[in-house]
Amino acid sequence: MMSRQDRRWPLWAVGAACFGAVGAALVSQYHFDMLPCPWCTLQRLIFLVVGALAWLAALLPRGTARRALAALATLFAASGVASALWQHFVAASSNSCNLTLADRILSALGLFDLAPSVFAPMASCADAAVNLLGVPYAFWSLALFVLCGAVTAAVAVRKQR
Repeated sequence: MMSRQDRRWPLWAVGAACFGAVGAALVSQYHFDMLPCPWCTLQRLIFLVVGALAWLAALLPRGTARRALAALATLFAASGVASALWQHFVAASSNSCNLTLADRILSALGLFDLAPSVFAPMASCADAAVNLLGVPYAFWSLALFVLCGAVTAAVAVRKQR
């Protein structure tokens, strides 16, 4: 039987993966000139929210609050899935992604001014549609959102013992 602390490791791992994904995106941007579009930067925000919710849930004792935060993280991960799919299948075929939903969300939250080095889009969606190891960058994001969503969903529905 696992101790209470051992049951928290999936949440710690989700948080680390999410913050690591944003770190990897910033390395891609600043060291490899892979400039982000609004959908890219929206996904960064979603990763940060999922990671923060997962770590906050890991800090709480088991119970309803932990499960609720894990469920909320699952919903944000699902929004990340939708964002990555939209980026790849719709936005990437558009030369202009100015004033899209992603652009409006980030602007309304003031993130362009608060942290422009992280959240300011610097490319069109078509220009930002690049591959990493032969796989579209948006699909790497999609895969991580699916994985994080699956883990946080498992925590959210886990029965109390």
